[in-house]
Amino acid sequence: MNTRVLHVVTSLEPGGMENGVCNLANGLSSFGFETHVACLERRGAFADRLLTPANVHVLGKRGGFSLRAVWALMRTLRRLRPHIVHSHNLGPLIYTAIATFGGRTYPILHGEHSRLAPWELAPRRLRQRHKLYRACRAIHTVSQSQLDELIQLDFPREKLNAIANGVDITRFAPTDRIATRSTLGLPANATVLGLVGRFGPFKRHDVLLAAFEEIAPRHPEVHLLFIGGGGSEEERIRKLSAASPHSVRIHLTGFQRDPAPFYNALDLLVIPSVNEGMSNAALEAMACAVPVLGNLGCGHEQLLTTGEEGVLADLTTAPFLCSAISELLAYPQALVDMGRRARTTLEQRFSLNAMLEAYAQLYRAHVRTD
Repeated sequence: MNTRVLHVVTSLEPGGMENGVCNLANGLSSFGFETHVACLERRGAFADRLLTPANVHVLGKRGGFSLRAVWALMRTLRRLRPHIVHSHNLGPLIYTAIATFGGRTYPILHGEHSRLAPWELAPRRLRQRHKLYRACRAIHTVSQSQLDELIQLDFPREKLNAIANGVDITRFAPTDRIATRSTLGLPANATVLGLVGRFGPFKRHDVLLAAFEEIAPRHPEVHLLFIGGGGSEEERIRKLSAASPHSVRIHLTGFQRDPAPFYNALDLLVIPSVNEGMSNAALEAMACAVPVLGNLGCGHEQLLTTGEEGVLADLTTAPFLCSAISELLAYPQALVDMGRRARTTLEQRFSLNAMLEAYAQLYRAHVRTD
């Protein structure tokens, strides 16, 4: 009999955590796991990536806290009788803990997919997390730096596990960059910087745009590619991009079901984000032999060694980011060499199969056996 897993998420709208859930659900089918996903609010485009999209259950939560969504999750649990419930990030954990009576009716494995935001570090929020973690059999992060942060905040070490994200190195693989750019309508001889993700405030598209405005007059060959759609900042970034004197060199692709060709059009992926756990975009870019410029922290230390697969730097301000990019633009061959090493690192240390095996082992250690 297959082991039944129920993931609890806000939705399967495109995003890094949601991408990871899809990879996990699809990959573990060959390990003897049957996966279902409970979406608290809405279904989301990534639901169609699942091998079994019929196993997505939408609970219809609206607005703030919803007792109706708790009842809907309890009904879903009774119907599916999962062997383990896997919640993702704080909101879904709140509903999962209530619906399982503090983890007594079904074992909870909880995932944290990014570093804690400033508002989550307030004493009241930390106390809330401590109480919720008591309901969990185990808590996992997606990077060692996240795990270290939770230990420093006095969360229970014995429950904590770090499982690095993995990437499908067959789906994300290098292709001919010139041919790819031709297909996408980008100049063959350009130097293309990219940022991948939803337009949320922590992704800091505006900081990269400001840095680009400084770089563009000195480097007429540089183009900027924003890959992704959705998020509270999208309209503002689109307006800023359209108003730029270099707008013809700024490209916004919107959401892409298959981002691999867009990665393969890049010379450098830039991640100025301040609260990643371990960036799926970084992994996917590296698998396509694209080097990464990453902000300090955010799980990048586990991925990158400066000068090897990319560069780690303080990217907290637009001037800092501008300086880091300018240094890299001075050595175009170094970008190519770092990209090749990035691909090798992915093949050796961050394969999708290694991630799947780690989750399978964690599930089996905590499943409900009755």
